[in-house]
Amino acid sequence: MLPLNGILIVSMEQAVAGPFCSNRLLLAGARVIKIERKGGGDFARRYDVAAKGDSSYFIWLNQGKESIGLDLKEKEDKKIFLNIVKKADVFIQNFAPNTMKKLGLEKKVLKNVNPKLIVCDISGYGSSPLLDGKKSYDLLIQAESGLIDISGSPKGIGRIGVSICDIGAGMAAHSSIVESL
Repeated sequence: MLPLNGILIVSMEQAVAGPFCSNRLLLAGARVIKIERKGGGDFARRYDVAAKGDSSYFIWLNQGKESIGLDLKEKEDKKIFLNIVKKADVFIQNFAPNTMKKLGLEKKVLKNVNPKLIVCDISGYGSSPLLDGKKSYDLLIQAESGLIDISGSPKGIGRIGVSICDIGAGMAAHSSIVESL
């Protein structure tokens, strides 16, 4: 038996940080339900076609997860989502800043539905008033942190080949969730 057997994770995630986090929870035994956009899903599904026509990044980070496509602007789909959240132990999201607020699904709303819910918002810049609303992505964080300046080759600077900042954010989120559990 794995340590997180019986734990339900609901995740609205895309790209790397959120999927990396929930993947590690899944590997520890948790059940993960990934909420994707109806009709398009996680854009990481289209990063490449290296895994027999599927995205290698997507397969790496999402294998074994359950998935449902919802349009959370539609009343019925929002109701389905909230019914799932009602039964969850953890909710993870790594969408652009203010996305959850625009959908009317910010932390206080989710906690009203499920007071015991652990909510993990993964953000590149946190909630600082100076950076509120600023979108981030791995390459940008590598550049702003100076990581690009110390990598590359003699011919020029370059990003680290993998999304190391996103992976680090996913690892930090994972450890925070495990501590909260």
